[in-house]
Amino acid sequence: MLLRLHIQNYALIDQLTVDFNEGFSTLTGETGAGKSILLGALALAVGNRADTSAIGDAEKKCVVEATFNVKPYRLESVFADLDLDYQDETIVRRELLPNGKSRAFVNDTPVNVNNLKTLGQYLIDIHSQHENLELNNNQFQLRVVDAAAKNADLLNDYAETYRNYRKQQTELETLRDEARRLSADYDYNQFQYNQLAEFAPEKINQQEMEDEFQTLSNVVEIQQNLNAAVYLLQDGEQNLLSQLSQLRQTVQQVKRYFPKAADYLQRLESVIIEMKDFAQEIEHDAQQLENQPERLEFLRSKLDQLYGLLQKHQVADVEGLVRIKNELEGKLGKSGNYELRIEQAEKLLAETTERLKGLASQLTERRTKMLEPLSREICSHLTGLGMPNAQLRIDISESSQFTPTGCDCINFMFTANRNRELQNISKIASGGEISRLMLSIKAILSASVALPTIIFDEIDTGVSGDIAHKMAELMSQMAEHMQVITITHLPQIAAKGDVQYRVVKRDVNGTTQTFVEQLSDSERVDEVARMLSGKDITNEARENAKSLLNG
Repeated sequence: MLLRLHIQNYALIDQLTVDFNEGFSTLTGETGAGKSILLGALALAVGNRADTSAIGDAEKKCVVEATFNVKPYRLESVFADLDLDYQDETIVRRELLPNGKSRAFVNDTPVNVNNLKTLGQYLIDIHSQHENLELNNNQFQLRVVDAAAKNADLLNDYAETYRNYRKQQTELETLRDEARRLSADYDYNQFQYNQLAEFAPEKINQQEMEDEFQTLSNVVEIQQNLNAAVYLLQDGEQNLLSQLSQLRQTVQQVKRYFPKAADYLQRLESVIIEMKDFAQEIEHDAQQLENQPERLEFLRSKLDQLYGLLQKHQVADVEGLVRIKNELEGKLGKSGNYELRIEQAEKLLAETTERLKGLASQLTERRTKMLEPLSREICSHLTGLGMPNAQLRIDISESSQFTPTGCDCINFMFTANRNRELQNISKIASGGEISRLMLSIKAILSASVALPTIIFDEIDTGVSGDIAHKMAELMSQMAEHMQVITITHLPQIAAKGDVQYRVVKRDVNGTTQTFVEQLSDSERVDEVARMLSGKDITNEARENAKSLLNG
């Protein structure tokens, strides 16, 4: 239940703190006194849209803080789902900053507004005249039937299964799309892979191939030059080895009287040995070389293939081709695996669909059973509210498509008059009739839904006299299950409250401000009398007020 509401710098309120009581409380005041301001501030605190125009002093921040006792309502799991610390006495706070930004807190922990709004739905139901329009909404009508049928647990099971169903549908369609795409590419990928597999780039040494190709392409020229080198080294008349031998003999001549010549001779001997080996190697290589046109043509073809594949796949070397080949092999393997994956996904979706059908069928059955009892109970309340001829029929139709709430569509058909055709509520109900119908529904739901607090904002619009008294009785009955706060302009309802508050405007330091006062017994007499007779309170009005308050 709502324990306390603190408002700072909101509209006509500078500083205001109101402590609320359990049971049935009424808020009264002259038109324009600011009753709607209180409602707007409270709605802001539980996550409604922020409007910086509501800030009183544009240079200061606006703060709205509401304290709730949530211990009896078992909301621990709700707090856990929202990743919030649970406290029996929970404080929600909303701040509007002059720069237009908004901040929200739950028990001093920052939260985003969506989470605050989600939590707020478990704390308070603010029923304004605007909400009466929801009665024309088929989804609202469905929620009414579900609440009366106590379908919450079944709806949760259905909702979770529906989310899995939609997720599995998406996953299956994604698999099918990928399979179709891969299938379209399969032949092309297979051709590409076969081409690379046949070429076998992993077995290719590009540098060795290019070197061999260059050698075979120039074998005649290489042999000529190698033979020329052998001639110069050992076969020519003035070959290098002969000259080195002569040099060795010349140095040998001076060895006995030039000691350093021994070092020259040692070095010359090494050069001669190296040149002999060098000449033999060149001669051997020259003899080994031969013209190999078939091998040359093979290398030319292989290199042409290599260069073509490198250009085709836009890679720089054979390592890149090996990588492309492996990627294509993976795609081909993945494509072959899709059939099994799709089959498994279809099986899983079929199982979920069957479960969803079963849960939807249970919802339909429970809803159908509730339609007539709910209609009778609502009409019973309407009779007590001065609508004895009211008739309500709740139609249910089943769709072949799953929705987040099942396969059912609910439609309230209504008439307030005898021997009139039942029609859609939006076509035939007046504002006063809608208010009484909505109050009847809320009264029924109050015993089914564990909601700590409900606030009615002038739900008595369009009614008066004995009907207002009966509406007050009904709200008083609701207050046996929950905290009920009613903003009213009717004395019959104001007098029925366990506690009464008055909203007033006063001029303070040249500015108009709104205040809320909890009335004493004598003040309640005067306030109800004012509501009966206007500003000039008569003795008769006071007596009538006392009668209402004691009734």
